[in-house]
Amino acid sequence: MKSLSSAFRQGAPVCPAEKAQFHFFYWRNSLDFSFDVICYINVKMAAMSEKEKSGCRRLLELLSAEDLMALKDTVTNRLISVESTREAVEAIIAYSQSAEELLKRRKVHREVIFQYLAKEGVAVPPNTEKLHLVRRTLALWSDKVALFQDTQNNSTACCQEEPDGLGDLTALGKEFCRWFYQLFNSLNPTAGLPVQDWGPQHFWGDAKLFILSCTGEQEQDEYYGAELVSRRLSALVWEEKLIFCPNLEQSGLKCLSTPHGLVLVAVAGTIHRENLCLGIFEQVFGLIRDPLEGNRWKMKYVHLKIKGQVGGKQLPVLTYESDDMLQLFTT
Repeated sequence: MKSLSSAFRQGAPVCPAEKAQFHFFYWRNSLDFSFDVICYINVKMAAMSEKEKSGCRRLLELLSAEDLMALKDTVTNRLISVESTREAVEAIIAYSQSAEELLKRRKVHREVIFQYLAKEGVAVPPNTEKLHLVRRTLALWSDKVALFQDTQNNSTACCQEEPDGLGDLTALGKEFCRWFYQLFNSLNPTAGLPVQDWGPQHFWGDAKLFILSCTGEQEQDEYYGAELVSRRLSALVWEEKLIFCPNLEQSGLKCLSTPHGLVLVAVAGTIHRENLCLGIFEQVFGLIRDPLEGNRWKMKYVHLKIKGQVGGKQLPVLTYESDDMLQLFTT
């Protein structure tokens, strides 16, 4: 199979509480006042969860140095001096009352939040208002237990399920997609994401991958076995430098289960290279739990359909019906 590229051408905080205490104590030189402020600071620092702090760090790294320093001055009322952008990031997080307050700051531009969500694999319309982008980001940072997080290694596939089992297939599907596309896109050397532990361990030994490319001349290829499936998928992002952004809204996601324990997750999204949108995709995953690995989900089937650029600014919509999804893996 020729590359999709050619086909597309055809179509510990640096500013901890101790440092903050010194600055405020030195400023007023009043033990009583410094104690009040220290208590206030500690309350504010605790307002963000660790997940929110981590997300804020990644988002703030997208700001220009000038905007970052200006934001630091605003948040700290110019009372904290820093010597690097890293210290500025930590000061901003330390003195922000909440993640929501930080995201709504004027210097945290709408475009920055949009870029951050794209890097995290969350697709939203380019013309989405900032308020909605803030809500999507806060939802991404929520403390809901990750369904696909390994107890020993955060990137080891497929996870332990929540106590309610398969009661909410949509929630399971969303968590899987967030986990998968963040891991998948991390392989792109231009994405600026920390490379995670991609590999055949996320697939069943007899996994099957089917790729249908409709970018001009239609082509299809099949791959069998965990090693080969893993390598072919990784080539899309590592060698061809593509970024896959799923649409996790109701129009772009569908999940169902079979009586035999197979869970199907179908998702639509857009494909990008840097700032260029190349086309859209629909991907269907067949997941089965592995009782020998803590009952974690692993990928048994992957069906990927790729189309060239389609006009319009709306998010891509999933075209598969439930019967279509079942037929992909039962015929």
